[in-house]
Amino acid sequence: MSLADQIQRDLTDSMKARDKVRTATLRSVLAGIKNLRAEPGHGQDVADEEVEAIIAKEAKKRRESVETYTTAGRDELAEAEQAELAVLEGYLPEQLDEAALEQIVRDTIAEVGAEGPGDIGKVMGALMPKVKGQADGKVLNRMVSGILKPG
Repeated sequence: MSLADQIQRDLTDSMKARDKVRTATLRSVLAGIKNLRAEPGHGQDVADEEVEAIIAKEAKKRRESVETYTTAGRDELAEAEQAELAVLEGYLPEQLDEAALEQIVRDTIAEVGAEGPGDIGKVMGALMPKVKGQADGKVLNRMVSGILKPG
C-alpha cells in the first residue's frame, strides 16, 4: 500500500473516531497530494518520496508556527500546532539524533574539502541528499556553520 493510500485510510479512521486534530492534519496532507497530482505533466501516481516531501513541508510549517506562537506567548496555539506536528511526524522517517548528525556533517565536510564559512553552501548541497527527511535543514545549517566558523 502506498503512503498516500495509507493516509487516506487513516483519514477515514480518524473521521470515524471524531479525532479533529488528526482529521484536519491529514486533510492538509491530502490537499498537498491533490495539488501535486494537478500539476501539469504529473500523473495520478504519487511516489512515497513525494508524499514524504509534502509531509516534511507541512511539519516544517508546524515547527515554525510552534516557535512563533511560543515566542509571542500564545501557548494554546503552540500546543495545537504541536499536536498536528506529532501526527505528521508519525509518517516521516525517524529523525537522526544529534551525535549521528554531527558525524555525517563532519564526514561531508571532509568529503567536499570545506575549509571555512564560504564553503557552507557546498557542504549543504552534498549533505541534504544524505539526510533527506531525517533532519531539519535549519539544524543542519547551524551545525555546519558552527563547525566551519573561523577561529
